[in-house]
Amino acid sequence: MYRQGDVLIVPVAEEEVPPQVAGAPGEPRDGRGRMVLALGEVTGHAHAVVGPGRLVREPGPFAPMTLHLPDGGRVVHEEHGAIALPKGWYRVIRQREYVPGAVRVVAD
Repeated sequence: MYRQGDVLIVPVAEEEVPPQVAGAPGEPRDGRGRMVLALGEVTGHAHAVVGPGRLVREPGPFAPMTLHLPDGGRVVHEEHGAIALPKGWYRVIRQREYVPGAVRVVAD
């Protein structure tokens, strides 16, 4: 299990990845060629993965994302140290917080 700021990255076995997710097209990369896991609304900094792979966003505001890294990769952020990820499948979960009357994704 890996954490960088408000992003949790959990390894999953390939057989646990639903076929509709495994076969889904990945999200487009940003202008720097990265897969963005979370974008800072205030700073513009991003938790992002560099390296070959695919990021699939499931529908819904609180739904996790699935990340496939066939050769491994690195999670980078302007204010955190990089994290090396071995090859494999991962669930990416954004931290949530309760505010009176609602639950929301943590924003930096």
